[in-house]
Amino acid sequence: MKVAVAADHAGIGLKAAVCEWLAGHGFAVTDLGPFDTQSVDYPDYAGLVAGGVSRGEFEFGVLVCGTGIGMSIAANKFPGVRAALCMNEFMARAARGHNNANILCLGARVVAVNAAIDVVAEFFCSGFEGGRHELRLSKISEIEKCRVK
Repeated sequence: MKVAVAADHAGIGLKAAVCEWLAGHGFAVTDLGPFDTQSVDYPDYAGLVAGGVSRGEFEFGVLVCGTGIGMSIAANKFPGVRAALCMNEFMARAARGHNNANILCLGARVVAVNAAIDVVAEFFCSGFEGGRHELRLSKISEIEKCRVK
């Protein structure tokens, strides 16, 4: 499974831990940066990951910033992207099961590294439940069509 990962300057440390966990569990990880703590703009990195997911270059993505909020807002501007900010394992399970989320957003300043790795594990070990949730996702797709006109 191909996973793109990126962060802003606040998320560098957590990004490294996420990449290590994913690679250690057999995922094909592409780290899209940044690679130092110089200040950067999170929309640039959200665009790299979300653009790749939107175009089908990656199956999933992980984005990390200080709170995860900025990354999730920016990533969700891309067609077909369902980026979810998850603070705990329940949110990760629901994001995958109910929303078929394809990008996980994390906040490095609000979730400890060990807890964040538990969220990553839950996100990538959970699957979409389908059923009644498929209708809801199709409604989201219809909203996207309106937005791009």
